[in-house]
Amino acid sequence: MKIITGKVRFSYANVWEPKSINGSDPKYSVSLIIPKSDKVTLKKVKEAIDDAKKEGISKLGGKIPANLKTPLREGDVDRVEDEAYENSYFINANSNTKPGIVDKNVQTIIDQSEFYSGCYGRASITFYAYNANGNKGIACGLQNLQKLEDGDPLGGHSRAEDDFDAVEDNFLD
Repeated sequence: MKIITGKVRFSYANVWEPKSINGSDPKYSVSLIIPKSDKVTLKKVKEAIDDAKKEGISKLGGKIPANLKTPLREGDVDRVEDEAYENSYFINANSNTKPGIVDKNVQTIIDQSEFYSGCYGRASITFYAYNANGNKGIACGLQNLQKLEDGDPLGGHSRAEDDFDAVEDNFLD
């Protein structure tokens, strides 16, 4: 089941080139930081996870295990050290296929510096059951991304536009 989130903050955005994590197959991925106040998105996510559980019962061994891993995690618990995740939930979404990335006018974003960890937008995501190597759970598939507005870059790297002021031509005189 595909859902469209409300406004989230993007973090760990590996959306331009696939990246391998711990030797796994390279994938496109992003962490979606969802404010706890966004009850509409959280309700959609929880319903989609429940639907994925029901659809995936055969993959999960005929019943839903009590310790089933789900992609919705609490920032105040699992990312205590990262203030960007305060008072939020988050979902790590990934895909083997490059996501479509558009701006608020639904125009394709080509300039990679325009979409970055820290900007805000919406995501289309899917949920599905998996059973691999003894691990059973629900995963989140990344479909497409829409940037709605800029935000402070995450990851400790500033933008050149924020670091410098324009200078006069006689700067070196």
